[in-house]
Amino acid sequence: MPAEKKVPAKKAAGSDAAAKLNKLGLARDIDLVLHLPMRYEDETRITPFAQLLPGMLAQVEVRVVDSEVSYRPRKQLVVRVEDAAAMGATRGTAPLEDTPGADVERPVGHDMSGRRFGEPLSLRFLHFYGSQLRHFAPGTLLRVRGEVRGGFLGLEMVHPTYRAVEPDTPLPTALTPVYPSTAGVSQAYLRKAIDNAMARTPLHEVIPANVMPTHEIARAGRFGDGARGLPTLADAVRALHHPAKDVDAQALIDRTHPAWVRIKFDELLAQQLSLARARAERRAQAAPAMPVPQPLQQGEVSPATRTAGPAPGARAGVDANAHAGSLTERLLRALPFQLTEAQRKVCAEISGDLAVRYPMQRLLQGDVGSGKTVVAALAATQAIDAGYQVALMAPTEILAEQHARKLRGWLEPLGVHVGWLAGSLGAKAKRTAIEAAASGMAQLTIGTHAIIQDTVTFARLGLVIVDEQHRFGVGQRLALRQKARHAGTIAHRDARIGMDAGARDTAAGPDTPIARPPVLAPLAEGVQPHQLMMSATPIPRTLAMTYYADLDVSTIDALPPGRTPIITKTISDLRRAEVVERVRQAALRGAQIYWVCPLIEESEALQLQTAVDTHGALAAAMPELRIGLIHGKLSAAEKQTVMDDFAAARTQVLVATTVIEVGVDVPNASLMVIEHAERFGLAQLHQLRGRVGRGSTASACVLMYAQPLGQIAKSRLQTMRDTTDGFEIARRDLEIRGPGEFLGARQSGAAMLRFADLEVDRWLVEPAHALAQQLLATHPDAAQAHLDRWLGTRAQFLKA
Repeated sequence: MPAEKKVPAKKAAGSDAAAKLNKLGLARDIDLVLHLPMRYEDETRITPFAQLLPGMLAQVEVRVVDSEVSYRPRKQLVVRVEDAAAMGATRGTAPLEDTPGADVERPVGHDMSGRRFGEPLSLRFLHFYGSQLRHFAPGTLLRVRGEVRGGFLGLEMVHPTYRAVEPDTPLPTALTPVYPSTAGVSQAYLRKAIDNAMARTPLHEVIPANVMPTHEIARAGRFGDGARGLPTLADAVRALHHPAKDVDAQALIDRTHPAWVRIKFDELLAQQLSLARARAERRAQAAPAMPVPQPLQQGEVSPATRTAGPAPGARAGVDANAHAGSLTERLLRALPFQLTEAQRKVCAEISGDLAVRYPMQRLLQGDVGSGKTVVAALAATQAIDAGYQVALMAPTEILAEQHARKLRGWLEPLGVHVGWLAGSLGAKAKRTAIEAAASGMAQLTIGTHAIIQDTVTFARLGLVIVDEQHRFGVGQRLALRQKARHAGTIAHRDARIGMDAGARDTAAGPDTPIARPPVLAPLAEGVQPHQLMMSATPIPRTLAMTYYADLDVSTIDALPPGRTPIITKTISDLRRAEVVERVRQAALRGAQIYWVCPLIEESEALQLQTAVDTHGALAAAMPELRIGLIHGKLSAAEKQTVMDDFAAARTQVLVATTVIEVGVDVPNASLMVIEHAERFGLAQLHQLRGRVGRGSTASACVLMYAQPLGQIAKSRLQTMRDTTDGFEIARRDLEIRGPGEFLGARQSGAAMLRFADLEVDRWLVEPAHALAQQLLATHPDAAQAHLDRWLGTRAQFLKA
């Protein structure tokens, strides 16, 4: 069936319509038609003054008594009105017990409860224009809607909506829709534009009736007997924009009405189609094929035995066979630890993806401390062995630098050039790093957002790794992948990245060959790099189906051996002195401690001051200890000095803001104190707690909280006490916060859900997923028409 015409929305109303409507993303008629109400107001009845109560949202019909501009306590417009319903019955008036409908004079008095009735109501405007005074001439009849408040001189409404009416102006016969809007776009303007668009847009059913599961959904949704099924899209849209007089108002408001179910199912179907199409399109694209290294072919991803070696991040050893075999084999032999079975499994999955000729788009998820970095390192060696460059981007400089230290320790002894690129680099060092990436000498470049600057190019970018991917926007991830399009010819240069040649040669060892990239042609036009995204926030299954269905997912579901469970305690801040003493005793026994300052979202400056004050207070209470301080305002060099001192045990206690949330790895740290833990989300608390428990020493996390605790805060703290399992924490976090907050930046710029709510509508996901697969296989034209209707050009963002 033909899809509706893509008529620009600017034809819907006046000459400036496009500018106003574009603010709301309403560029086409179909966008207006699907711009559905966010709520409804009941303007079908008038409430007499005698029935008004504070807190009530009501519509009244009034006659203006007088108005004045008052300057006490501030400039405001006060309009005194009287009840037109009491002066003469108004059609649609809510029934009064003592007023059957005849014209009645309503004297001021008291009802049976002792409350006054019949007294004038005040309308109060704290912000107004001088021209508004003309609207309130004595005797003017107004229809006013707002929240009733109890004022010093009686009942009042503050900033109500109002309009002048005639005595015989009819009341609406149905609920009045209220639409999402923006400054300069009134509700009346939107209603007119939407009605005009609906008149021009025939909403044909683009999905064949024989595959649309309307009856199954109706039965599952328990409305009716399922015989009638869901309404058509046209009927659903009309029912939502213009509700019938006898509509189930509560079902309309809480979005369980069959019309809403049809809309939500269609939206979920569009999302499933878009994600499935993105996966199919990716498999039709070209990507460099990187042969699977010999150990991964044989499934021997780790040596049979390995004694414990240096701490994580230590430089890998170079034995007699260090230069034999592929880079992947050499790294596996040099690693100072043995991979877990879970790590071997995901390594094999990623390696298989890298070997095919279409772009890998894989999400590697694993709990805090599960060993994702070494998996990324092995993926990088496979790409480098095949003659391609690798870029790794992390959201913070601390995390990026942690990766750089660890990967340099593993790879530089094997002759790999590891580049470092961050905003804090000096001009000369930054220029050197950029030239090394552009020439191909930097086989692995690690950095922050600085990697996606326009000045940064790669000669032969074959693999992109994004850590903590949910903290990047869609556009940022796309920008890094598109760096492969700016490939240049690999030059023969002995570039040194981040250090001079002598320092590098000394670090690598005198007998270690410095690897030079082979002379290879740049990537062919249209060839995409592989992409590996990493996250320490496990994704619950429902969200994986709806927001990550275009990705392949690998999960590290076990922690490395030797980790000790973290004991979590919740303590009132009234016992702060006890906590300080416990910290002092632990430090004197040789332990190291993180003290995390409270999250203050309203003010970064206030959060910084809190950290400074806390550092001073702890230093005064424990003068025998060395106490460090790290926060976001320190320079990169200052942060590194602080972290180096803590890692080397030169400081016993580190006072920190949430800059240590990810990436900090100090195995000797065994105690963490988090102040005002009730201000943090579950995911953040879990990430912070993951900074301890990385060694063999028993570890603990103390969550200090301030009373009183709200229900959500209690639930969070209870969850942290109950479990250290990141997957269980993610599930409970989804229940507490809902999918929108849980997903974070994955939604940025993407065509995400406007109407469906995964907390209550998850039962629609399975049928939407099944229908999407069926349409793509047997009715591709219908699938495309549905996508055009719902997403337009926005589907491209789901490919990031």
